[in-house]
Amino acid sequence: MPDTLFSRFGREYRAGDVLFREGERGEEMFVVQSGVVQILKRVGREQRPLASLGRGEFVGEMAILNDKPRTATAVVVEDAACLVIDRATLEHMIAHSTEIALRLVKKLARRLDSADEMIQILLNPDPKARVLLTLRRHAEAFGEESDLGVRVHASASDLAREVGVEEAQVHDVLDRLRRLRIAGADESGGIVVLDLPRLLEFLEFVEMPRKFEG
Repeated sequence: MPDTLFSRFGREYRAGDVLFREGERGEEMFVVQSGVVQILKRVGREQRPLASLGRGEFVGEMAILNDKPRTATAVVVEDAACLVIDRATLEHMIAHSTEIALRLVKKLARRLDSADEMIQILLNPDPKARVLLTLRRHAEAFGEESDLGVRVHASASDLAREVGVEEAQVHDVLDRLRRLRIAGADESGGIVVLDLPRLLEFLEFVEMPRKFEG
């Protein structure tokens, strides 16, 4: 990242730091430069992960744009560096940079698509299909390209909480994907989709009986 930009707006965070909490008034947004930030939403008495965001992702922009309280909590899960942009700076950037404005609009559109997709996933009655669909969602929307494939910024526990299944079921699905060489683990033990096209094909195979029933 440019040193001048980070010297003006950059901050470094440790794993476990909370960028903002659900219900708070928002005066700043964050642009992740490195590390991973997880977005959590309160559902009943528990916090459910919605997304794990890496380099280049915006976090917390909606509270600035619509002037409403934060709708989720953002927690750093891997040491991170972020650009911290306040309301006045964001408005100045949008007014004076078509590129920034267009990039923000595209990010927001992608977020809306991802939210709609998550609703459809949760309506799926098959728990293993929900795991596969969520894994695909994380890989396509939030994944990070690596030498092995697409690194997913979510653990088996995160996926289980996200779609309301037992963690053992997530491990069963991941074990099968490993045997098929569709998914694996990186040096830190994180989930990596080794072959995204094959994951999509496998998902079609799993979903086929339900489509015929419909």
